[in-house]
Amino acid sequence: MSSLKLGFIGAGFIAKFQALALTQVRGVDLTGVVSPNRAQALADYANEQGLGPCTAYETIKELCDACDVVAIFAPNYLRLELMQEIVDAVKSGSELKGIVSEKPLGRTVADARKLIALADEAGLQTCYFENQLHMKPIKKQLDQLAPQQKVMGPMTLVRAAEEHGGPHEPWFWDPVQQGGGVLSDMGCHSIAVAWYALTPIGKPLTFLEPVSVSCELGLLKWGQTKWRQDLMVRMGIDYAATPAEDFATGVITFRNPETGLLSKGQFTVSWMYEKQGLRLFMDGMGPGYAFEVDSLQSPLKIFIGDAAAEAVNDAETALEKSTASRGLLAVEPNEADLYGYVDEMEDMRDAFMNGRAPLADWNYGLEITKLCAAAYMAGESGKTVDLTDPNVQKELETFQSLIAQGRGTEVLHVEE
Repeated sequence: MSSLKLGFIGAGFIAKFQALALTQVRGVDLTGVVSPNRAQALADYANEQGLGPCTAYETIKELCDACDVVAIFAPNYLRLELMQEIVDAVKSGSELKGIVSEKPLGRTVADARKLIALADEAGLQTCYFENQLHMKPIKKQLDQLAPQQKVMGPMTLVRAAEEHGGPHEPWFWDPVQQGGGVLSDMGCHSIAVAWYALTPIGKPLTFLEPVSVSCELGLLKWGQTKWRQDLMVRMGIDYAATPAEDFATGVITFRNPETGLLSKGQFTVSWMYEKQGLRLFMDGMGPGYAFEVDSLQSPLKIFIGDAAAEAVNDAETALEKSTASRGLLAVEPNEADLYGYVDEMEDMRDAFMNGRAPLADWNYGLEITKLCAAAYMAGESGKTVDLTDPNVQKELETFQSLIAQGRGTEVLHVEE
């Protein structure tokens, strides 16, 4: 097989970003797209960019028949329904090699387990897309600091943050459909990259054992009257009735099972970042060494004065979630590569074409879902969650946060 035939379920923001990444990846053809309303536009883009030939299909069965691998880039609340359709397609003759899920795998631990069971039922190899694990700066610091880790020992503290002004689509703001707020949306990224960077080089992703989780949740911007009204007008979402958190920060303690050494992963995520746009910030410290990554430290900066500002059509041509179209702008020349999308596509390609495991599969996605659930449990209860307690592990299996139930007013402050 000279190239992998890949199909997309979904044609929204993340699907477009992944298609952009594919323009930099060899050996993968975007063969088909299924989406209720935007499939043809994405298929046209794929064909214009030479990623195809790509067809906008009406059904998931047609897509599965035409592809080797299908990637689910649809909204969180549709995952189980879509996965069942994929399983039905395989049972009726579609010859898929594998299945990809964008983060998060599930809105709850129970949903994540059901998705894994469906993949097992269909005999499908899985790949979990967590792009920040594949960021070149993260991988490079691991390579560069390997000698220091070998001599001095692994890192003991990693801080990871993702912040911007808020999502593009209404369903992201709906805590019931999305599974929560910014912690569900972006906390999975920061928790995963902190765990990864703390892991001793050469060990599997889940080598370090999570011991405890603390977390604080806040509704700091979008619970204010002015911003609630703005959200209602733009997205049709009422945060007076069903709010979600726009800020979350916490600490996960990990234990090295071989040495007993404890390490800390700190995560911070927000939808209230009022600077240039999306910012990814990670730093880590070990004994005698450290690293730092800041996605807003671009090699390219542009200035646009007031007189020329009217010529700007789309602020996001400079940076994802950009909040300004004038002044001094940080411009990322290649966001798809910077954020890890290109490398995760290459990892997926090599895994499915060569019969090896990807960096992250759905079992890993389940563990990230569990840590996010534990963070909600800690944030809503105001207590540190002990992950070594069997009763806590049992509770997490059926846990759904109050925020995800649409009961956010019980734990979040909304301005009257």
